[in-house]
Amino acid sequence: MLRPFEAPLSPYGPGHRGVDLGGSVDEAVLAAAEGVVVFAGQVVDRCVVSVDHANGLRTTYEPVVPSVTAGQRVAAGAVLGHLRPGHAGCPGAPACLHWGVRRQAEYLDPLVLVSVSRVRLLPWKEDD
Repeated sequence: MLRPFEAPLSPYGPGHRGVDLGGSVDEAVLAAAEGVVVFAGQVVDRCVVSVDHANGLRTTYEPVVPSVTAGQRVAAGAVLGHLRPGHAGCPGAPACLHWGVRRQAEYLDPLVLVSVSRVRLLPWKEDD
């Protein structure tokens, strides 16, 4: 990870509404979970793909040249497109994926969706 999630303190406040993940130019970008593509195209100067999921989440991936279209159903792990260089949040990296997730207007840390919680073992107690 090149840059972590930083929750904004207010809807329009500063923060980093996703994570930046290093990658390779033209590397396949995969859907985090099954869903429906709601947007695949250009936003100002970058290509973006957004997917709505059954659990009320929307994931967004950029800069990605889409290989999917709006309205298309995708499975978890399906190729959404290919990574492009030039994401400003990752200077020096050949390519960098900005991956975001939100529930309605609330931005969430996308790594929480894929991480496994830490296992804690309790000390062993022998029967007396």
